Order: sequence, then structure tokens, then C-alpha cells
Amino acid sequence: MQLRVGAGEPWDAWVRWTLAQGLVGLENLILIPGTVGAAPIQNIGAYGVEVARSILSVEAWDRERNCFVELPANDCAFGYRDSRFRREPQRWIISAVRFNLAREGALHLDYAGIREELAGMRVEQPRAVHVAEAVLRLRTRKLPDPALIGNAGSFFKNPQIDAALAATLRMRHPGLPQWPQADGSIKLSAAWLVEATGCKGLREGDAGISERHALVLVNHGAASGAQLWALAVRVRDAVHMRFGVLLEAEPRVLP
Repeated sequence: MQLRVGAGEPWDAWVRWTLAQGLVGLENLILIPGTVGAAPIQNIGAYGVEVARSILSVEAWDRERNCFVELPANDCAFGYRDSRFRREPQRWIISAVRFNLAREGALHLDYAGIREELAGMRVEQPRAVHVAEAVLRLRTRKLPDPALIGNAGSFFKNPQIDAALAATLRMRHPGLPQWPQADGSIKLSAAWLVEATGCKGLREGDAGISERHALVLVNHGAASGAQLWALAVRVRDAVHMRFGVLLEAEPRVLP
């Protein structure tokens, strides 16, 4: 089923609507703040699913050509938390997104936390609504509510490294989660790396790392952007010094 959604629609409300219609595909992405139009810019993802897998095309105003265009998903250069819209922010103004969703389809249960949550819910044959409920419980428990404490969600991307470095780290740190990628690289858990440096719960003034999730940078009150960035750099450098892996910020940091 193809559906066209305006860019200004709230993302979470859209996901909940698809669930109410019995559609499959976006259940892992429930409770992510933001709008439908922002989703392809970052190629938002959570719990093993990226939005790109459900996007048919993106409609946008092209500021170079002064016209509306419809870009098929293959022309959007989607990558891990990346797209051509993120790389060319001055060119594109997204107006709508076309999705391809179905009433039946495989659920993505690769993330261990979802399987554990479903087991705790005593769900043996999960449907999309069950997966969404499991994700809701996980996010509510692990991530601070931005309405209560300032944060931008996960601040660091999961780094991708070459197989040789991954093998070395596997020998030295057997507990470090690693996920092989299609291009031969290995993706690591940024949260595990940050927590292993002891930075989880770190606080400098009102800038801090959440005690609930090692990737979430939080503002406890009046921290400035510069103070938050200084803390992020401290965490990034700590990970680099210990593991030789350089973390990259997930949100776009404005000067």
C-alpha cells in the first residue's frame, strides 16, 4: 500500500496511525520525536530498522532549480543516519514523503531487547502492535523524556570500522557488540564504548550524560551549547584514547 504523507505531520502520530490501520513496517520507529519530513533527512532508525526501507520517494522543493521534484528512494543516497538531504541542507525543502507499507510482512525482531520485552509480555506470536508496545516500553525506560529534560536522543552514531580493527577489539574486549555490514565493515555499539570508559552518568555543571542511556547527552538546566559540545568532545576523546575508535555526532551541530 502506497501512502503520501505531508512533511509537517508529527512522526509518532503517523506511526500510531499506521498501527491502527493494521499496517506493518514502522512499528520499530514509534515514539521518535520530530516530523515526517525530517525522517528521511537523518534516515531515522531504531531497534534494527531504518525509515529508508519503507520510503518509496521524497517530494521536495529544489532551491537550485526552483521547482518541485520527486526523488525515488534510490536517488536519496540513504545511508546510516544520512541522506542527500542531510549533505545538501541548503538545497532541499521536503514537502511530502511516499511510503510503501503492507498489512502483512516480516517483523524485525533482531534486537535482543525487543525479544526480551515480548517474552515479558508473554507474546508468543507477535504482531506489529506488540512490537510497537515493546519498543514503547524500552524507549520509556531507557531514554529521558525531552519534555522533562533537554536532550536530542542518541548523540553518537554507532561507528563502522574495518574488519582488522574489529578483530583486534574482539580479542581485547570480548563483550563488545559487533555487527557485520554488507560492505565488509563492522558496526560497533557506541553505547557500549561510552559506558566502558565510565562516562555514563558523567556531569559537568548542567551538561551531562544520561544515567539511563550512555548515548544521550542531557541538559540538566542551563547548560549552553558550547558546554554540551565540550562534554561531547570529552566523551569522544575518551573513547578514542581507549579503543582507537572515533565517534561521530548523530545530530547536526550548528555553529
